[in-house]
Amino acid sequence: MIRKANAVWKGDGRNGTGALTTQSGVLSDNPYGFKTRFENEPGTNPEELIAAAHAGCFSMALAFGLQAAGFTADEIHTEAAVTLDPDGDGFKISRSALTLRAKIPGIDGAKFQELAHGAEKNCPVSKVLNAEITLEAQLIAS
Repeated sequence: MIRKANAVWKGDGRNGTGALTTQSGVLSDNPYGFKTRFENEPGTNPEELIAAAHAGCFSMALAFGLQAAGFTADEIHTEAAVTLDPDGDGFKISRSALTLRAKIPGIDGAKFQELAHGAEKNCPVSKVLNAEITLEAQLIAS
């Protein structure tokens, strides 16, 4: 399975503009630039997209782990906070902090933590990130 996306950039780093397009068309010439990446101007940026990918991948990995263990979640809510830090002359993604809140009928806290940490380590996006990954997981009573 191969998934594709492309970026087109025009101009210099600070004043130029870019557009992101995904194979599925969910993003189609979505604009991004210096201000959406470094100054919180509305719009997307690569780190936000990595955070979305990590949260989505982790949530699905947990759902599969729960299913294999005989559980079905009422809700899995995951936030990923990706940190972009200076690194020499450039930048690096240094961390992705996952925060999980889940409603899972019939599971005990220890099994929940075991499955959540397994998903943290084994989702494909976690495996590709060369960054510290943390998980704070809370089971919410159903």
